Amino acid sequence: MIFYFSATGNSYWIARLLGEHFALPLVSVTEAARKGAYRYDVSASERLLFVFPVHSWGPSLSMLSFIRRMELTGYAGQPVHAVCSCGDNCGRTDRILQRALRKRGLTLLGTYSVTMPNSYILLPSFDIDPEPVAARKLAEAPARVEAIIRAIETGHGDPSLYHAGRFAPLESRLVYPLFRRFIRGRTRFHATDACIRCGLCVTVCPEGNIRMEGDRPVWSDRCVQCLACIHRCPTRAVEDGTKTQNKGRYRNPEVC
Repeated sequence: MIFYFSATGNSYWIARLLGEHFALPLVSVTEAARKGAYRYDVSASERLLFVFPVHSWGPSLSMLSFIRRMELTGYAGQPVHAVCSCGDNCGRTDRILQRALRKRGLTLLGTYSVTMPNSYILLPSFDIDPEPVAARKLAEAPARVEAIIRAIETGHGDPSLYHAGRFAPLESRLVYPLFRRFIRGRTRFHATDACIRCGLCVTVCPEGNIRMEGDRPVWSDRCVQCLACIHRCPTRAVEDGTKTQNKGRYRNPEVC
């Protein structure tokens, strides 16, 4: 079974390739949260995989929340691996995830990373990748996923397929805890007059943080800055105050 969280489609694309190769069903963390469904029978699964994006050098908060809530029946020591998508490097995401899974009785055998186009646009100097850079990352990704598949099949893991980065300890021990502590809550997200009232932002939010009031979406105080609402809005109607007005939007072209 493959448990995945994806905001812009990058991690879903990875999960889909893994699911096709290993013939494993996919479980969306976003859908699980919407339905309140956290109990899964994994007795028929040869292996368990967790696929998610790296946010601020750690696992996406929605994936960690799912892991804390999940109840797996039929688990009999099947191998557990994780694959994360990242714009550059992952810090110590592998160790943070390992600790989270260990608390649930799961032993993580290997963590792998796939470099995908950047999508974080909330800080002043951050924007999506220029088109040539994004195209290069997307072109190189299939071979990386194939290498990860081979590593998972061996059952031993391959450290060369995980890009921690030069400053991994600093990034994950300092920046990520601050991200987890201060990022969740109220935002300045809002819908402009370009909103067509499609409700997609409500559907894709993994935290149930967006609701429709009248003809406009309204954000509550449980945002985890996954940016699914911003990037997947079909009319670019979602903004974070004024700081995202002139920045790009990104959706994986293969799935979104």
